[in-house]
Amino acid sequence: MAAKRNYYEVLGVSRSATEEEVRRAFRRKAMEHHPDRNKSEEAGERFREINEAYQVLSDAERRRRYDRFGHAGAGSAAGGAGRGADDLNDLFGGIGDIFESFFGGVGRARAQPGRDLETTLALSFEEAVFGAKKELGVRRVRLCALCAGSGSEPGHPPAQCANCGGSGRVRRVQRSIFGQFVQEAGCNVCAGMGEVIATPCSRCKGTRKERSEHPIEVDVPAGVESGVRLSLRGQGDAGDYGAPPGDLYVLLRIAPHQHFEREGNDILFDLPLTFPQAALGDAVDVPTLEGSVKVKVPPGTQPGAEFRFKGMGVPRLRGGGRGDYVARARVETPQKLSKEQRRLMEQLRDSFGANGNGAGWFGGKR
Repeated sequence: MAAKRNYYEVLGVSRSATEEEVRRAFRRKAMEHHPDRNKSEEAGERFREINEAYQVLSDAERRRRYDRFGHAGAGSAAGGAGRGADDLNDLFGGIGDIFESFFGGVGRARAQPGRDLETTLALSFEEAVFGAKKELGVRRVRLCALCAGSGSEPGHPPAQCANCGGSGRVRRVQRSIFGQFVQEAGCNVCAGMGEVIATPCSRCKGTRKERSEHPIEVDVPAGVESGVRLSLRGQGDAGDYGAPPGDLYVLLRIAPHQHFEREGNDILFDLPLTFPQAALGDAVDVPTLEGSVKVKVPPGTQPGAEFRFKGMGVPRLRGGGRGDYVARARVETPQKLSKEQRRLMEQLRDSFGANGNGAGWFGGKR
């Protein structure tokens, strides 16, 4: 069996410590090692050791005998049990007060924040490229417009709850062998709100809220893509009793354009060319989202050739300019020809020889 430690060492005081110094040391050590607060394996044993030391050193006669004869002179701890129990009651009553100072002042029950909502917003191709201000009609929970969220009919304010005195909390005091414990819970009469509604609002029936459609302006930034989700903070359902509202998430759906495509931050356009234009070259007007531009088609242009205009594409969301506008040559084969066009085409075909260009399949002359 391990030898008992010196009682002065247990409490961390000197042999000349006053009764008040012993008392303060006991309270400090007991709070530190009480098993309800300290979950270490040795906490229980330490707590019993601290209590035993205090029972001896807080009794003048027993302390005198302990100073003279050591543990053998201290006698049974039972004689000091009363003092130890009283001080434990005081100690844990104090712990209850400390707990109250942290949590008792909360008052009303914790209000729940509002729900987040989600909706979809349709955009045109141009709106996605250049940005837009759009108005959404969203059904959401707001504070009642008639009672301003009080739940009471105007002119009949809520009354203070008599059960909790308006704090929203009720205290229950319990005593045990370890002392006095103060337990708090939400008031069951007012559901922790601290007030009761005597005359409910005729509009919201005392619920404090109403669901209706409210217009919301959405600022769509330039350069967004389909599937992007915008977050509008505080535009969701209203919270309870002053709690913050939820957020509104807006999912963007962008309609395709009749003539243009998007590839990253570039805008693509298929430029239709006739065979003579591609073969002989030409200067043609090409549409863009900001008016038309002139494209100089060089002679011998092949299908798929690109004509790129820097900085005329989609703005980059995080800055850094814009993408490009790209016109891609698409040589069209006519499906119907007039007699004159057919005659000319046949002459052109014949001028190229049997394989269309006067050369053999593998580069040799025929």
